[in-house]
Amino acid sequence: MTDRATAPLDPGAIRLHRLGSGPPLVLLHCLGVTHRLWEPLGPLAERFTLVSYDFPGHGETALPAAPYGVEELADQLAGALRREGIARAHIGGLSLGGLVAQRFAATYPAMTDRLILGDTTPRYPDEMRAMWVTRAAAARRDGVASLVPGLLKIWFTPDFLAADPPAVRFVRETLSSCGGEGYALACEALGAAELRPLAPRIAAPTLVLCGTAESTAFQDAARWMAGNIAGARLAWIDPAAHCSVRERPEQWLAALGAFLGAG
Repeated sequence: MTDRATAPLDPGAIRLHRLGSGPPLVLLHCLGVTHRLWEPLGPLAERFTLVSYDFPGHGETALPAAPYGVEELADQLAGALRREGIARAHIGGLSLGGLVAQRFAATYPAMTDRLILGDTTPRYPDEMRAMWVTRAAAARRDGVASLVPGLLKIWFTPDFLAADPPAVRFVRETLSSCGGEGYALACEALGAAELRPLAPRIAAPTLVLCGTAESTAFQDAARWMAGNIAGARLAWIDPAAHCSVRERPEQWLAALGAFLGAG
């Protein structure tokens, strides 16, 4: 799966959304949703310029002409930031966005100020890599909406999901509207990713965030990143599952405010 053919992504294909003023903070969304994932972090716009966009085949960004990997996503981001005159930024991502953030920080250290890695991993275990193949096939065959009931149980804790607050409704509706091919291509990029060798190259101060109700694989990955990225710190979001930024945004706001304000 790691030898799959990929092609570069056009930085001009994505539109950057900006909110606020101050040092730029780039926020990279997870699989199947859009840049609107980050709306609960809006209060940070009082101190930072929040920069977000939709990954290929998601939201307003067109489906790419060829498969891509996490490497191409990081290069696309670098090109888009250069286009917009952003020479250096804080970089943060959740899940898929966290993988892109890791690759970006390792590849473009001069463009990375501080790094935030939420509910993510440098590499999926073998059984999960096989799962991405299955999920991509299901998205192409039956559409992403067919996957939503199962995904919601991964993204949110049972009590939060049962309450059906706006955060759950946002994820349900956004996932259901995601195109099958765009979702599948991103699944394949996730399954192929192997970023562990890059950890020693990440020089940016790093904050790792992970929900306490995350799967064992993601909790193990959080501990691994905190132990293998020099100087990284680990904070737990409690209680929260995979979409911790939507389940507990107040904890994200507190953690990011403290981390980004540190000297």
